[in-house]
Amino acid sequence: MFRPQIKVLDCTIRDGGLINNHDFDERFVRVVYKALSEAGVDYMEVGYKNSKKIFSSSEYGKWKFCDDDVLSKVIDGIESNTKISVMADVGRVDMEDIKPAKESPVDMIRVASYAKDVDKAIALVNEFSQMGYETAINIMAISRTLDNELSEALHQLEEEAKADVIYIVDSFGSLYQESTEFLVKKFKSILKTKEVGMHGHNNQQLAFSNTIEAIIHGVNYLDGTIFGIGRAAGNCPLELLIGFLKNPKFNIRPVLDVISKEFIPLRDKIEWGYIIPYAITGMLNEHPRAAMALRSSEQKEDYREFFESLTITEVE
Repeated sequence: MFRPQIKVLDCTIRDGGLINNHDFDERFVRVVYKALSEAGVDYMEVGYKNSKKIFSSSEYGKWKFCDDDVLSKVIDGIESNTKISVMADVGRVDMEDIKPAKESPVDMIRVASYAKDVDKAIALVNEFSQMGYETAINIMAISRTLDNELSEALHQLEEEAKADVIYIVDSFGSLYQESTEFLVKKFKSILKTKEVGMHGHNNQQLAFSNTIEAIIHGVNYLDGTIFGIGRAAGNCPLELLIGFLKNPKFNIRPVLDVISKEFIPLRDKIEWGYIIPYAITGMLNEHPRAAMALRSSEQKEDYREFFESLTITEVE
């Protein structure tokens, strides 16, 4: 529960933005940053560094793009040791928008990639590293990745990537503790010069327990979100994580305050968390998009029909 090497990264605004098209107002983001700073959280991920040539700023909020001037304004004047992180998707970032790290309020850039696109992720993360950023690569949908494909990707990352951390990402909330243990041991057996991270989704209410399992086997970079906010079932709740980590640098009180004042009212406006259709997609190792569509329909509580639609295959 206590290792000085452990770092906690909060992705409340980035993952939460997947619910509302990244349209949090600046006041809300500043309040979250202040709470995380007072709580001693190591990193705050504020959103994506996506290209406005690909995504329209009229359709998405500020945190889809994370312009440096907007970010600087939001964090200005807050005394903090919490570093700022952003995420870059392979194929969706315009390098003209990326300033050298010494000219930016951003400290870390994490590249999101599937195992099959690891060569593209390596090229991108190496550019960010050369610009002075701390770097990470998040391997998404790992529960759908073939073992030989993952092995090849990890060897390539170890040999070629200038990434500080490689993340296990349980995108569908399908992993159990045994699978988490297997993946952590596999990552650590190959990645000798890099840290391993854990990013869990909460479809089956296992994000926290899987994160604990990762900690037990030596993972030092841990993701969470305040009140578990995130797309569909959400993520590992930050308050549970820092309550578990018996590290005196963490203070849960500011997180509890911001949940009471900001996230309880927000929960009345947007939906996330443990809901049966998301649990079903987690059990079946499926992307939650079908469950998200169901929750937007008039049949949102037809759980059995939804389960049958995903499990019954007609054979001619």
